Amino acid sequence: MSIVDYLLDPFAYAFMTRALWATLIASVVCALLSCWLVLIGWSLMGDAVSHAVLPGVVLAYIVGFPFAIGAVVFGFLAVAMIGAVRDGGRVKEDAAIGIVFTSLFALGLVLISVTPSQTDLNHIIFGNLLGVSTSDLIQIAILGAIVAVILLLKRSDFTLYAFDPTHAFAIGLSPRLLGAVLLALLALTAVTALQVVGIVLVVAMLIIPGATAQLLTNRFNRMLIIAPATSALCGVIGLYVSYYQDTSPGGMVVLVQGILFLLVFLFSPTHGVISKRRRHREHALADASAA
Repeated sequence: MSIVDYLLDPFAYAFMTRALWATLIASVVCALLSCWLVLIGWSLMGDAVSHAVLPGVVLAYIVGFPFAIGAVVFGFLAVAMIGAVRDGGRVKEDAAIGIVFTSLFALGLVLISVTPSQTDLNHIIFGNLLGVSTSDLIQIAILGAIVAVILLLKRSDFTLYAFDPTHAFAIGLSPRLLGAVLLALLALTAVTALQVVGIVLVVAMLIIPGATAQLLTNRFNRMLIIAPATSALCGVIGLYVSYYQDTSPGGMVVLVQGILFLLVFLFSPTHGVISKRRRHREHALADASAA
């Protein structure tokens, strides 16, 4: 088999082509949002919202509404509940997040177990990348476009909110509103990635690309380029590996992202652990020679 055949063979099947497009869209959108989540320090919040939308998605399925509506409603409900638990007693924020998202996630599991369905709702949990239909792909594309356009159009406001919410308030912006919009986009992004990796692994796609880009550059504008590019590359590689090795495609996409993060964590020219140790040894040798 030639290299061209090797590259093109998977996409002789329509389901693989749809899987590729779904992976690329979800990877890019998740990576864009991950830049702000990492910058603000909302990794736990990303985990909470991505899991908390599960009952909303199931209820939307039961009622016949679009998944996005249920996801956004339960995303905001989760945030409100976290705030209420945190402010109503001695429970700290991280504990409040853990209590709320695990409880809502468990509610989603219960709803799935008692909901009669022609389709396997467990795919919401673990993803069903190879089962993406044309209508699913259209939904993913529409939601992904909405999230990407809002993030890019309001990137200056979101970035100012992330770096200095006090300054944002001083110049007339509403930090509360900006935070609420980001949380709404987080819920929509979780729905976008449901078909690709499922609820369980969505948080990885929401955190790893931004964290990887942060180790490669100190400039936020460059993060917005590096994160989607590396995430899309990992998505394509993961899809190819899963096809030829017969593994879970969603899991492989996230695994490739994790491997890339490990390599960057170790070998990044500026922030890599090994690079820092090498520079430290070089400085020590230089000081010893000068002495």
